[in-house]
Amino acid sequence: MKICVTAGAAGLDAPVDPRFGRCPFFVVVDLDSMSESSMQNTAAGAAGGAGIQAAQLVSQLGASVLITGNVGPNAMQVLSSAGIEIYQSQGGTVRDAVERFRRGELAKVSGPTAPPHGGMGRGMGPGGMGGGMGAGRGRRW
Repeated sequence: MKICVTAGAAGLDAPVDPRFGRCPFFVVVDLDSMSESSMQNTAAGAAGGAGIQAAQLVSQLGASVLITGNVGPNAMQVLSSAGIEIYQSQGGTVRDAVERFRRGELAKVSGPTAPPHGGMGRGMGPGGMGGGMGAGRGRRW
């Protein structure tokens, strides 16, 4: 059985990343041999639809289980359609998350755990966080 874990870096000792669509890496672990392969998440930098693209990638990797922190409704729909079971894990390493899965300690997710567009950043674009053409303080007309 192949398990995919969202991670902040490559390898079994990488930290679990709580984001799904915008995590930097996917670490795929063969549960029988504990061999792993790490793949950079090419969807992480997408302008939109990162969750859907990431879900399609996880499906292509052949994983039957995904371990992540949060997953939005669009990604949830794609993963469910692909028959991928989702389990929630916060913190620790990829190895820790896989071991907790083996022991049955992770909660299975049956619905989205994040709102749509939950990983879109912090609103620092034009006009966000006060960067727009606001009050015009200091001007005299």
